[in-house]
Amino acid sequence: MEKKIQQVSVLYLFFSVLFCVCLITANVLETKQIQIGCLSLTGGLIVFPVSYIINDCVCEVYGYARARLLIWLGFAMNFIFVVFGALADAIPGAPYWNNDEGFHAVFGLAPRIAAASFVAFVVGSFINAYVMSRMKIASRGKHFSLRAVVSTVLGEGADSLVFFPLALWGVVPNAELLILIITQIVLKTLYEVMVLPLTIWVVKKAKKHEQLDFFDDGDDYSILRLK
Repeated sequence: MEKKIQQVSVLYLFFSVLFCVCLITANVLETKQIQIGCLSLTGGLIVFPVSYIINDCVCEVYGYARARLLIWLGFAMNFIFVVFGALADAIPGAPYWNNDEGFHAVFGLAPRIAAASFVAFVVGSFINAYVMSRMKIASRGKHFSLRAVVSTVLGEGADSLVFFPLALWGVVPNAELLILIITQIVLKTLYEVMVLPLTIWVVKKAKKHEQLDFFDDGDDYSILRLK
């Protein structure tokens, strides 16, 4: 009996790998506090917004279903990374190992922080993909720049609104928590706007390479369906 071989686009595979790398890298960089002007931020801000840009590109070219698969793939890879990191952190170090404190700072995510990060990622990523898809249908594929910015603002906004209260409520004063949320949303939006010309170029090249510009008319927007 012949078995049909399902082919996967090399470009989609590249987007998937880059997406997962960005998520895992952001986890590591989040452990460092950085200073930009008068703002104190986490190092994850350098790379985390890239995952939303990739989400936009995939949803624009391949459609919501492929973006949904990408999101769950990223979630799974990030979960595996966190689990193995926590396992290695829990195993006692060798007698000559003297960097337990530094290793724990990077890989010893508190369960509350890890859970908040996973929930925020899923909520923000799916809002981003859904808004991108629905706006594309409504505009019949026009105004990509507007769609990319709006979807990212809503997605990143939801991410921050979920993550910071879940992770830091009762730890950071409420006034400071609100400032953190607003600062993250504003900076991530500025990030999206600054790299928008690159995003537009990537989308145009991807559509030309794939000979594809998918519209999600009539598609199922359930977040649990993987096909």
